[in-house]
Amino acid sequence: MTYREDGPGPARQIEAVPPPAAADPTWERLEDQMSWYDRKSGDNQHRYKWLKLLEIAVAASLPVVAAVHSPVWVTGGLAAVIVVLESIQHVYQFQEHWITYRSTAEALKHEHYLYLAEAGPYVGDDRHSQLAERIEGLVSQEHAKWTASHREANARSPDR
Repeated sequence: MTYREDGPGPARQIEAVPPPAAADPTWERLEDQMSWYDRKSGDNQHRYKWLKLLEIAVAASLPVVAAVHSPVWVTGGLAAVIVVLESIQHVYQFQEHWITYRSTAEALKHEHYLYLAEAGPYVGDDRHSQLAERIEGLVSQEHAKWTASHREANARSPDR
């Protein structure tokens, strides 16, 4: 990467800071967690959107089915499908997990880039221990949110 200051003259080279050694457990943990949160966010987004699209399609078909004077069991069955789809979303919390996992993945990426740039909290000599502490802080924070959301969902469940 090159950087050119305002005005004429040659550009000076800026060297990127290399990542830590390959066998570094902190760096492995960061990359593992970034990958996991990114993958799980995508999985939950995909499930949420498919459930919603299916729910919309079934709901849109209800007036058509009723207009062509289909048997009552068909109309009732379609309505039951909508209730089941919404219940699945409520139980598994795909939208909430998508958003919180994406947020955590982006926060981990932010730490990754700050560390590589030796910027922010990673300026001093203890930058590696700072990275370990901040990674675990983000993961712990997300885990606490996940636990709280599941407690709330269980408390709202009618069978509890």
